[in-house]
Amino acid sequence: MKILVLNGSPKARYSITLQTVLYLEKLHPEHHFEILHAGGQIRLLEKDFSQAAQKLENADLLIFSYPVYTFIAPSQLHRFMELLKTSGIDLTGKYATQITTSKHFYDVTAHRYIQDNCQDLGMKFIRGLSADMDDLLSPEGQKDARRFFSYVMWCMKHDCYEPIPAALPDFVPVPATIPAKKIEIPQSASSDRQKVRIPRTVAIVTDCEPDNQQLKGMIARFRAVLPYESKLINLREYPFRGGCLGCFNCAVSGKCVYTDGFDSFLRDEIQTCDSIVYAFTIKDHSMGSVFKLYDDRQFCNGHRTVTMGMPFGYLVDGRYSGEPNLQMIIEGRSEVGGNFLAGVATDEQDTDRSIDRMAKKLVYAISHRYVQPRNFYGVGGMKIFRDLIFLMQGMMKADHAFYKAHGQYDFPQKKMGTVLKMYLVGGLLSSTRIRSKMGNQMNEGMLAPYRKVLESASSNKKSE
Repeated sequence: MKILVLNGSPKARYSITLQTVLYLEKLHPEHHFEILHAGGQIRLLEKDFSQAAQKLENADLLIFSYPVYTFIAPSQLHRFMELLKTSGIDLTGKYATQITTSKHFYDVTAHRYIQDNCQDLGMKFIRGLSADMDDLLSPEGQKDARRFFSYVMWCMKHDCYEPIPAALPDFVPVPATIPAKKIEIPQSASSDRQKVRIPRTVAIVTDCEPDNQQLKGMIARFRAVLPYESKLINLREYPFRGGCLGCFNCAVSGKCVYTDGFDSFLRDEIQTCDSIVYAFTIKDHSMGSVFKLYDDRQFCNGHRTVTMGMPFGYLVDGRYSGEPNLQMIIEGRSEVGGNFLAGVATDEQDTDRSIDRMAKKLVYAISHRYVQPRNFYGVGGMKIFRDLIFLMQGMMKADHAFYKAHGQYDFPQKKMGTVLKMYLVGGLLSSTRIRSKMGNQMNEGMLAPYRKVLESASSNKKSE
């Protein structure tokens, strides 16, 4: 069997993820493995995709191999996917799967991104392997890799693959219009602002192409209703030297290995604003390779949530309602970063109201400094980072200092009073006789502290 490995890591042959593929190749000499360094050679592939096209057409199985970067695949693999989908190659009926390494931080959204795009191309997609970076070093991890490959071979033999979603009807965007007046700043916040005389600025970060009138119209509408100053930053105009290389130079020095100045630009021109609004057109089930390059290059801040407390908003051109994975990514980005998500304005229907609603919530969040407590996406994501940074504190010193300063290291749990109390409750509940005598006393006891809070709230209300 001809197996083409699409190595999406910018590290090319030095990729940790690729080692799992090489391990499987050693075990299965009966198959012909060929490796295309899609991530490391992306500039060459942009100039000439013909050899890659030939390899894709000759393969029986495609294996996407890559590390998870910022919720999805590296920007280089995003760009490869764009080249692949515009090449006109017919891959209908070919089998595809994926192997990733990460610390399981949103590996689900990365896997879904590859799956959705493979299914767009009519390929038969087999669920992939999500491994920890160190798994291949353990007997159990090696066993998982072997079992995964056996499963893929079985699926191909029996023609088993993930169901292909039904096609959606054609999408017709609704254009935005320019309104006559701006949104009013909430009265209390307005007076506070006048008192302290702090100007507000919103950064609008986009990858809008020159001929994209739809997205331009949405941005213009938002800027027209916004009562604050806005700064438009088009990523297509920035002189990026390339995508993140995963070299970890910034983890030690705090400086990106590239000399294009993006790390300083990010910190001085974007992250100093009061809010960030991202404006993009949906491409290949994501924000597109240019935005992904921007996302990946933000790793110059390490794993530090440096925009914590800053509201985010989104202007999205495209059928956002039909992109559940992209929805999860956008919510997850805000939750992990500790940012209030003011909304996602789309051009699916009633574009003007959608933009206005998002803008109103953004203004409220800015003026009241409103931030919501994190949900599962944020809490779970930060716990993964917490454990990672604690183990790697010797190298990621800036991250370690940041996590310590912001109380991220909440382990070990030293609430021994609570632990002992739960042992007592557990002992009582294990006895059927005692439990029957207690009746509703346990529920009453659990509510007692909350009743004190409610009584205190009532007292405070009366005294106001």
